[in-house]
Amino acid sequence: MTGVLNLLHAPLGQPGSGRLRYGAAMALWRDGLISAEVLEVYRIASAHDARDPLDVLARLGLPLPPKPPVDLPTARLYGAARDYLLRLHHPGAAEVRAGLPADPGPGRVMTPRPNAVAERWLPEACRLLSASEPLLAGAIAAASGALSWITYDAYPRAAIGEDFAAGHCFASILGGDAPFAADDFELGLFLIAPNVLYRDHRHAAPELYAPLTGPHGWRFRPGRPLIVKPAHQPVWNPPHQPHFTKVGAVPFLSLFVWTRDVNETAQVIAADDWAMLEGAAIG
Repeated sequence: MTGVLNLLHAPLGQPGSGRLRYGAAMALWRDGLISAEVLEVYRIASAHDARDPLDVLARLGLPLPPKPPVDLPTARLYGAARDYLLRLHHPGAAEVRAGLPADPGPGRVMTPRPNAVAERWLPEACRLLSASEPLLAGAIAAASGALSWITYDAYPRAAIGEDFAAGHCFASILGGDAPFAADDFELGLFLIAPNVLYRDHRHAAPELYAPLTGPHGWRFRPGRPLIVKPAHQPVWNPPHQPHFTKVGAVPFLSLFVWTRDVNETAQVIAADDWAMLEGAAIG
């Protein structure tokens, strides 16, 4: 319930916040916790991000909904990320949607784990994202210091390359080592420094990349042509689908979702053109 209440009290004035508040009000109404009259106030206000539904409720003499006991920035991040992901169209949309509850539960306060890649490149990535998705960019920036950032070390360093090994990090939001629990499902943020090649690899987990910056390069089997994709164009990888990412001139910031088999490790797929691609420019 805390997560829904955090979304219900999303900051006024940020683009998309009216829709976010209405979505939370819908969840409360379905659970019988607010009346249809209160829900209607949120519906009307959803088209006006700066309109405060609490002021309207007070003027109408309608009961005010409760405030969240703790205003966790990670709860706001989950709500903004979920809202963004539910707007995307891709082959795995139903799988992703099924794993993203409206209320992820009370959450937990994480022990922050700083990371040099996040400290260096996340502010620039959020600045770029703020031009198109200011609500999400603000939520990422506000919660970044409360997340546990990890540089993945399960790949053999010689196989994945020094640039990627030292130039990336991720932080789970739902599932994994995250503020919110999930069963065999994971949502998080993935960050790679500019111009780095994330070499060809595959894993059992079906995966959604939702790139928040761009352009970046992609391919889906060694030897296939590079495909350049802009920000906000989702990439769905079925189980064991080979894929790689060649980061462009700006940092790669993406939401990622693994919909099952999240504990299965990824494997590098050898290719003979990595040296050429690591020196290539994108965008």
